[in-house]
Amino acid sequence: MIYTCTLNPAIDLFIETEYLKPEIVNRTNSYDIQPNGKGVNVSFILKHLGVDNTALGIGGGFTSDFIEESLRNKGIKTDFTHIDGISRINVFTRVVDTDTEYKQVNNGPEVNEEKVKDFLEKISELKKDDKLVVSGSFSKGVPADIIIKIAKMAQKQQFDLVIDTSYPDVVETIGYHPYLLKPNDEELLSWFDDEENNNIPTLISHSKELIEKGAKNILLSLGSKGALLINQDTVLFGNAPKIKVVNTACSGDTMLGTFLAGIEQGLNAEDNLKRSIAAASSTAASSGLTDFKDVDELMKQIDIKKMEG
Repeated sequence: MIYTCTLNPAIDLFIETEYLKPEIVNRTNSYDIQPNGKGVNVSFILKHLGVDNTALGIGGGFTSDFIEESLRNKGIKTDFTHIDGISRINVFTRVVDTDTEYKQVNNGPEVNEEKVKDFLEKISELKKDDKLVVSGSFSKGVPADIIIKIAKMAQKQQFDLVIDTSYPDVVETIGYHPYLLKPNDEELLSWFDDEENNNIPTLISHSKELIEKGAKNILLSLGSKGALLINQDTVLFGNAPKIKVVNTACSGDTMLGTFLAGIEQGLNAEDNLKRSIAAASSTAASSGLTDFKDVDELMKQIDIKKMEG
């Protein structure tokens, strides 16, 4: 079973308006309310592609109720740890006349130590054939080094750990052999204090260093440039198709969910990377998660190349 984990879930409010001016009432063209959080999105993508999964998380209030109900309505099992307080609401505003996007992301509620322990108790029940996907930011009170504790548990319990979070503590998990890391280029470079050298050879070099130290696979998203897949045996690069960007907020989650589904479905690495990039681009070109209707067409624009590394 694949378990996703969202330690700071959210409701996302997407707004489109013709203009955004101060001190007046700005009338909107449209709005959409969506359950969100990186692990939540991965769960939706997996289920859309026919892969059953269970969504774990820490949340509270009517917002968490809405998120969990939305997951269950799609046939996804949930097992959240519930806290006092209200899970956050984020606002993403697209302004038509300037073709700009504003992202207002809030902090989550405070989580006490007892609830963190309750959450870790759920992780202690995972077994050898399970996968755990830890995605996104952590609520206040959830220490960043929880990812190291989870990595130790993964090694001991022999489940596969997938990590998509930007905390530098991720580097400390490498010795416990995580199954997959999914940083973007900026996150990877920050782990090496090398933000000025954002180029493909440097990104491959840093990724290979993480592989040599213990990570099994790295899926590296490059935004409009595409993505890299790096492991002990190969380095693959795929370009991104040309799209009109509407909302980039969930494209990385789409890439990861699609890639994990491809592993479960037995796709080879090249086809899996191509479909994952296309799905991520489809999400970036829409107001929410992709419905996959245009993914086959987008795949035609993508070439997968083996790189030196």
